[in-house]
Amino acid sequence: MQEDYFELFGLPRSYQLDQQQLATRFRELQQVVHPDRHAAANERDQRLSVQYAAHVNDAYQTLKAPVPRAIYLLRCRGIEPRLENNTVMDAAFLMQQMEWREALDELRSSRSEADLEALRSEADSQMGRFQAQFSELWQGEAKALEQAESLVMKMQFVDKLQEQLDQLEDELLDDY
Repeated sequence: MQEDYFELFGLPRSYQLDQQQLATRFRELQQVVHPDRHAAANERDQRLSVQYAAHVNDAYQTLKAPVPRAIYLLRCRGIEPRLENNTVMDAAFLMQQMEWREALDELRSSRSEADLEALRSEADSQMGRFQAQFSELWQGEAKALEQAESLVMKMQFVDKLQEQLDQLEDELLDDY
C-alpha cells in the first residue's frame, strides 16, 4: 500500500491542488478498489480490498480539505503540529479571534443574514490569505516551517469559525 497520499493519487506534493483532478482520481481509484468488486475473491483479498479502500478514503478526505492537507504536508516534512496544546499566538490574531467570537455571539442573537454573510466573507478572505502564506512556507527551512505550523493553528481556528457560520446559516434557514 502506498503511504504517500499524493503519490497514491498521482499528484505533485503541493499545498495548491487541482480539486477536480483529485476528485477524478479518487473516483477512478474507488472503482478499482471498492470491496464490492472483490466480493468473489478469497477472504484475504477481500480484506485487503477493504483496507485499501479505507486508505484511499482517508487520503482523499485529508487532501481535499485545506487544514488536514496542511497538517499532512507538515508531517511529510517531519513536523508534528502541536495543535491542541499550543496556545502561543500573536496578539493581533488573538484580538481578531475575540472579535470574531463576539460577532458570532451577536449573530446568534440578531440572526441577521447580512451580518452573517459579512462575517463569512471576512473569514473566507482570511482563510485564503493563510492558505497562500502556507503554500509559500511549507517547503522552506526550519524558521519557515515554524511559521507554517503557526499558520495551521490559525487556519484551524478560521475553519472552525466557518463551520459555526454554516451551522448558524442552517439554523436561520430552519427558521423560515
